[in-house]
Amino acid sequence: MATPAQTIQDALQLVAQFRQQHAGDPALARAVAEVKRFQARRFQATYSDLLHNPRYARAARFFLQELYSDSDYASRDHQFARIASTIARLFPQPVVATAAALAEVHALTETLDDQMAHAWRADSLVTPQDSQPARYVRCWRQSGDRAARQHQLDVVLQLGRELDRLTRTRGLRTLLRMMRRPAAAAGLDALQQFLETGFDAFAQMDGAEEFLAQVQQRESEWIRALFDDGDVACATKLSHLLAADGAH
Repeated sequence: MATPAQTIQDALQLVAQFRQQHAGDPALARAVAEVKRFQARRFQATYSDLLHNPRYARAARFFLQELYSDSDYASRDHQFARIASTIARLFPQPVVATAAALAEVHALTETLDDQMAHAWRADSLVTPQDSQPARYVRCWRQSGDRAARQHQLDVVLQLGRELDRLTRTRGLRTLLRMMRRPAAAAGLDALQQFLETGFDAFAQMDGAEEFLAQVQQRESEWIRALFDDGDVACATKLSHLLAADGAH
């Protein structure tokens, strides 16, 4: 079984390879950006109620910004990679487990987004005037790999459980606060911000079971719909979801 340090190193090496490939292929890079933007819109619409719920808003926003957005995570990735070999000595075990879960989620997401982007670029040449929801459904199905999609969800839920566990570790919030200056001096400010933001978002919920159950139920339903529903029915469902969110 891989150590947390090895998990982080392997995951970020894979992400770096994708980033290098996309940098050398502008058309593919645009396709990746479009896929990520669409997925961020879908996530925001799917969890609109939680994003406006005082108990769950910070956790939903954290998931959106740290896992499902089209943000550039290069700085955070660089910091993770730089300390991967020593992370077990620098941070408490619960933090190490959380960092490893994040790295795995990140690598899985980038792998699936890369597959989608290749299909998206090819599809845009065939049906340039089609709607994004219809194109997304086709590209999802061309990419396939239901097991990988389910595994991605499982690892996201694992990350959520690790963050929830952090909030139950006595004295950890104080320790994280004390790490701010050393982390900034070591050039680890992005990693520090991720840890503190995630800790505070999950601590506010006072128990993440209901939130994670909602994520599991809703994402499982989208995985099912995107694989099993008719093309038109699924694209229409996506369009209605995005339109309803835009009307709010």
